[in-house]
Amino acid sequence: MDLSFLSEFINLGILGICLCVGYVIKTSLDFIPNKYIPVIMLVLGTVLGIVTNLNDLSVDVVLTGMVSGLASTGMYEMFKNLINKESD
Repeated sequence: MDLSFLSEFINLGILGICLCVGYVIKTSLDFIPNKYIPVIMLVLGTVLGIVTNLNDLSVDVVLTGMVSGLASTGMYEMFKNLINKESD
């Protein structure tokens, strides 16, 4: 199944904000288990997507926020693996 069509629903601003917030949660807030970080990013991305497009609210806006928030968790893992690979 080709999921490449989801790339058109990524907002770089939302992705960046979620990436930074997720990094802070992962590295600084020990009382939040790691398994909840993708859910937090999904909710944060959805809220940011809705807030940035209040005048033109649609299903696409909500999906953009959700995909961007979830993509930030994958982006964090990609950067972490890239940094660890370079330090070896």
